[in-house]
Amino acid sequence: MVGFSVPGYQMQSGSPLDRPSLVRLMERNRQELTGDVSGPSMGATVDRYLSYQTPLWWVWPEAPTQGPDAVACLWLGQAMDPHNGQHHPYLLLLYVSPAHRRQGIATALLQVAHGWAKNRGYRQISLQVWMQNQPAQALYRKFGYQPEAILMKSYLGDGDSLGQSP
Repeated sequence: MVGFSVPGYQMQSGSPLDRPSLVRLMERNRQELTGDVSGPSMGATVDRYLSYQTPLWWVWPEAPTQGPDAVACLWLGQAMDPHNGQHHPYLLLLYVSPAHRRQGIATALLQVAHGWAKNRGYRQISLQVWMQNQPAQALYRKFGYQPEAILMKSYLGDGDSLGQSP
C-alpha cells in the first residue's frame, strides 16, 4: 500500500467505532459546502455505509493539538459500474479542515486510496464532487478523474406535479 507521507501529520486507520467522529466531520463538511447548520444529522448515512468493509483513515497533526477531532478524513465505500457490473471503490468522503489545507494532505490521502484499491485488484475509483467545489475538481483532475455522468434531481412537492422544481 502507498504510505501516507506529509511532514507534520500522521495517518491512522479508522473503524466503525469511529461513528461519532465521522458524523461530526461530515456535518462540518456539509455546513462548509452549503452553509446549512440546521440540516438533518448525517448519522443515518454513516449508519447505512460504515462497516469493516469500508476503509476509513484519519489524519492528525504529529504535535498534540487542542481537541480530539482529526484534521482530515478519507472514507471509501463501494459502487458498481453500470457499464460492466464490476464493483469498485467509491470515495464517500475526502475532507481536510480549512486550517490544514494546501499542505498536501488531500493529495496524500488520494494516493493512499489509489494504492489501497490497486493492491486489491480494482481498476477504478469513482466519486461525486459539487460543481462549485473547484479546488476539489482540480485535485481530482490531477489524478485522472474525468466526468462520466450528470447527477439529475427532481424535487417532489406536495401537489405531485412532475417536472417542477422548488
